[in-house]
Amino acid sequence: MSRSVVTAVSDRWESVLVTTLERGTDARIARRCPDLADLLAVAGSGLAEVALVSADLRSLDRTALDHLRECSVAVVGIYPPGDEQAELHLRQLGISTVIPADASAEVVQDALDALYAVPDPRLDAEATWSAPGEQREAGRPNAGPGSEGRHDARYGGPSGAPSRASDQAGTDDQPDVAERLGTIIAVWGPAGAPGRTVVALNLASELARLGQPTVLVDADTYGGCIAQSLSLLDEAPGLAAATRSADQGTLDLAALARLAPEVSAGLRVLTGIPKAERWPELRAAALEHVLTLTRRLARFTVIDCGFSLEDDEELSYDTLAPRRNAATLTSLAVADQVLAIGAGDPIGLQRLVRGLQELGTVAGPAPTVVINKVRSSAVGIRPEPRIREALTRFAGIDAPRFLPDDPSSMDSALLAGQSLAEAAPDSIVRKALVALAAEICGLPAPTSGRRRRLA
Repeated sequence: MSRSVVTAVSDRWESVLVTTLERGTDARIARRCPDLADLLAVAGSGLAEVALVSADLRSLDRTALDHLRECSVAVVGIYPPGDEQAELHLRQLGISTVIPADASAEVVQDALDALYAVPDPRLDAEATWSAPGEQREAGRPNAGPGSEGRHDARYGGPSGAPSRASDQAGTDDQPDVAERLGTIIAVWGPAGAPGRTVVALNLASELARLGQPTVLVDADTYGGCIAQSLSLLDEAPGLAAATRSADQGTLDLAALARLAPEVSAGLRVLTGIPKAERWPELRAAALEHVLTLTRRLARFTVIDCGFSLEDDEELSYDTLAPRRNAATLTSLAVADQVLAIGAGDPIGLQRLVRGLQELGTVAGPAPTVVINKVRSSAVGIRPEPRIREALTRFAGIDAPRFLPDDPSSMDSALLAGQSLAEAAPDSIVRKALVALAAEICGLPAPTSGRRRRLA
């Protein structure tokens, strides 16, 4: 079957490669593109099925490769013979099929045929790194996310980074590799400040205190404030630097660990953008790669998402334009679990019900509803049964989780720039968050110190 192929290869190797394609394969050369802009234009016109791109193609990044895939164009990377750095660069950009520029016709044909082979669902081409500073053998696959509720020392002690010995132990057995990949939890809520950041921050803190290495990611492009909530410098590189590095194909596990410093034992933080106007820096393809790497950096990744779910790409004439809501939509799409946060008052519940309907149209798992700021002064006596009844009637939600309102404890934690576990360890809302974290881990909820003393 003849396939339409376009090339965007450096002048040194283009003629050799085109000759090999025309004489030794069943490929049909549709166009020889001089630069990336021409390649993207040809891909958008539907003239190409496969694109051959070289490692030194100017401005080649994950965003461009993501656009090629959206145009149903498969990508083959071309690197100079013997240039291991160029080959590694192509793999870090997410190109799984790479061949040397002087490859024989048989090798090129096999690469083209492999693009249309049925993939093995157990393999994960994104995971190409084994530990900070340690490169996995090129092309070695990894499996999908691990099972819930399993804490594993293979993430390596207090730093939360996988150790060399643990990584080596998992390379021979595919199930062990699968267990090492962490779980992503997206914390979302509708407009109106229902408490997304508070829940995300303190849930991540409690997961870390339960012995689960955790990464907290601030992906809110409207009003991220995790850095301020933890007394961190809001001008720190954080998520913006990580996505920029991922877009350029230079992000590895070691670099991600440096950009996500530990703020307490087992808890790393990727701070968000300091100004809302910098939202174009968080591009979908790059952010997806960052979140994929956090699966290998920690057992849990907790993402503080923005409220808007509008797919604003449809409002743009240029499909390559950045999307403000891409960070939220990407976080929900890659998440293994979604927590939908709503405020425990009539307006907050109404917004939550409408937001859940909109959330149902977005790619992602079914949400777990968490009602925050529950108080009798806003909904009447016995607030939890009233809220549960309203959610069952209007949204079909039977088992929401409840977090009581405790403004004094919240204010103390915010003033100190700490989590509730540090600023108000005996607060009632913190106990509810501990129970929620234990439920997510699959562990029994810890009993209070007073109850143990009475026993």
